[in-house]
Amino acid sequence: MNELIDAFLRYHEIEMDASKHTIRAYDKDLREFAAFVSKEAVEVDLYDVRAYVAFESKKGLKKTTVRRKYDVLGSFFKYLHREGYIKINPVRLVAPPKAPKPLPKYLTIDDVVQLIDKASGLGFSPARDKAILDLFYSSGLRVSELVGIDMQDLDLKQGLLRVRGKGKKERLVPVGSYAVNNLKTYVVERILLLKGKNAQHTDALYLNRQGGRITDRSVFRIVLKFARMIGIEGKIGPHTLRHTFATHLLHGGADLRTIQELLGHAGLSTTQKYTHLDTQHLIDVYDKSHPLAQIAADD
Repeated sequence: MNELIDAFLRYHEIEMDASKHTIRAYDKDLREFAAFVSKEAVEVDLYDVRAYVAFESKKGLKKTTVRRKYDVLGSFFKYLHREGYIKINPVRLVAPPKAPKPLPKYLTIDDVVQLIDKASGLGFSPARDKAILDLFYSSGLRVSELVGIDMQDLDLKQGLLRVRGKGKKERLVPVGSYAVNNLKTYVVERILLLKGKNAQHTDALYLNRQGGRITDRSVFRIVLKFARMIGIEGKIGPHTLRHTFATHLLHGGADLRTIQELLGHAGLSTTQKYTHLDTQHLIDVYDKSHPLAQIAADD
């Protein structure tokens, strides 16, 4: 089997231009499998694959690690099948191990208020940063949607925003009154900046200090900067505010279909992950407020 593994690795290195890190990871996983089954590749069947997956799972590895090993095997045997070394890909006959789906993290209302307030200040950058943070929370946008907004997409009188989401699908989303006020302040600073740059015809709503459209990376830095300033550690970015928007809507009584439309999800199944958060919220409230919960805790 080792010769076939070598051929597979050469294919990915030369034809697929895989990184050295990827090649090393593939090599390690496949050699471990070869040692486990002690067979030629053509002799491997679904029971060997199933036994290996079960063996790796029992080792206490993370589910994501076991799933990765399964996927590497799938790629290897798919290659062997395509090249004519085997007639059947045995990995296709084994159900993949379920990868964990982490629940989306979200901020508390107090966290959001502190985050937005921290961006307060005079001048272009503070006004822009505050308007960015507030619009994320107000409308649940993806970072790509936010940086893609043009001035003509924004209707401050009606409190509406035209958003171009995945697949260039457009949707209208409401903008809360606080976000509208912050946007009005920012638009004034935007006009002043462009006058100084002689670039009044720039379409983008959110600009950098040079008068060009702001980038995804810059927006990530802005969110991270103010999160750290209010003491929020760990992984956080624009998507955290999108999750926060959806979760707070659900806690406030909004139905999943409405949240789906606001987020621009193609299917309701993507939105349903927020129901897990709502269940936990109900449990937490129950534990803190229900008399019998307190009695049970005391016991």
